[in-house]
Amino acid sequence: MSQSPAPATASYMPHVDWSRQASIYQINVRQFSAEGTLAAVSAQLPRLKAMGVDILWLMPIQPIGKLNRKGSLGSYYSISDYTSVNPEFGTLADAKALVSQAHALGLKVILDWVPNHTAWDHPWTREHKDWYKLNAQGEIYPVTFTEGPEPEYWTDVVALNYEQPALRDAMIAAMAFWLREVGLDGFRCDVASLVPTSFWERARRELDAIKPVFMLAESDKAELHRSAFDMTYSWDLADVFKAIGQGKAGAAELRSWIQRQADPKTSGYPAHAYRMRFTSNHDFNSWHGTDAELYGPAYQALAVLSFTLPGMPLIYGGQEARLDKRLAFFEKDAIDWKLLELQPFYTELLSLKRKNPALANGQYGAPVQLLDVGNAQLLAFRRVAGANQVGVVVNLSDQIQTYHLDGKSQSLPAWDWRVDAQ
Repeated sequence: MSQSPAPATASYMPHVDWSRQASIYQINVRQFSAEGTLAAVSAQLPRLKAMGVDILWLMPIQPIGKLNRKGSLGSYYSISDYTSVNPEFGTLADAKALVSQAHALGLKVILDWVPNHTAWDHPWTREHKDWYKLNAQGEIYPVTFTEGPEPEYWTDVVALNYEQPALRDAMIAAMAFWLREVGLDGFRCDVASLVPTSFWERARRELDAIKPVFMLAESDKAELHRSAFDMTYSWDLADVFKAIGQGKAGAAELRSWIQRQADPKTSGYPAHAYRMRFTSNHDFNSWHGTDAELYGPAYQALAVLSFTLPGMPLIYGGQEARLDKRLAFFEKDAIDWKLLELQPFYTELLSLKRKNPALANGQYGAPVQLLDVGNAQLLAFRRVAGANQVGVVVNLSDQIQTYHLDGKSQSLPAWDWRVDAQ
């Protein structure tokens, strides 16, 4: 899904105030509780607020198609009605109550939006066949990718055709419904680069006219930052993290990555672009592996970096309970919250992010100053914004390492870190 970024085409884009120092938390509604409902999510909002979460990202909550569905419950990303709630999760009133409660706690809520395709049994397939991509026989067909080494077929969904102006009108109207009727604060947009950028730019203008929104693209296409999206995925850093977890990379590769990011000419992204940094999400957990599988003992050190390097950090719901299984995607498979073993760890990181201006997102944060501490196994850097300074040293090896900083000789155990905020 990752692609090489195109040259940046814009130098500045304002972002809603509440996003500037924020972190994001992804909620897999079906697996978030034994009940798997929106009401059960609402019950955990005070805990998430106390933990320090700012933005809640709800995976799709609309009804799931029955025709050609995968598994017994189907994929959240096979939507049969854009403006209703999946009865498995509750009602529209439950969605409104969740958003209202979140707002009362000072939290923002964005909804996962699936604009590229619908379920086979979405009413549009019968009423507006011309809104879909058709094969040579004039038939709607499964979403198909044949460019890679092996063909890929998304058999439970069919692709929309954005050459149809009426489709664009209908899609924006559906998104506007959730802003007006439910009070959402924005959207995370699935496979955003498969939809024309011109659509997103129009959608952003029209949604912002209702209320200022926050937009996250599941894409790393730099063009989307021009005037449509606040944030894109940072698969590039995630790839380095996975290589470190596999023992194929270390501090040297991270230093190279940081140096590339420092210059928009080599990164491909404008300075205002928020990039989402993460160790897991629903795709990583279900299809690639748990944190333990992907990173082993390096996991928490990499999580620290996701919070202290430039960008907005993501927590996938359950990570604070050290989620140790791959959650089933098409079946019920609830998170075991156990003792919330890592909740203090994430609470500290969320507080660090929120309280230090140097760690703000996009153009609001400070650049990275790499530090030479006399040991190539360590990544050391500093971010300075006015009187605020955050220093980070991380041992990216499985051995204790010594280093020199500020005239002192110090040591760090394997996969340990030190963060100093002033």
